[in-house]
Amino acid sequence: MVDSMSLNDYVKYMTQTVVQHLEKSPQERRTIKELRKTERPAFLFRWFGVIPYALMLFFKRK
Repeated sequence: MVDSMSLNDYVKYMTQTVVQHLEKSPQERRTIKELRKTERPAFLFRWFGVIPYALMLFFKRK
């Protein structure tokens, strides 16, 4: 019974999330998407960690 309740809660949460997303206007969704893109860290930092980013900064100074 515990598993069915957690599944039920998950379905309820997902349904609420989808409905909230669909109720937003297309412009509002677009601005949220653009904000997420600008807040995203650099490609090298995201994929390979701090070391390539530190090396890049080190070589830029020279």
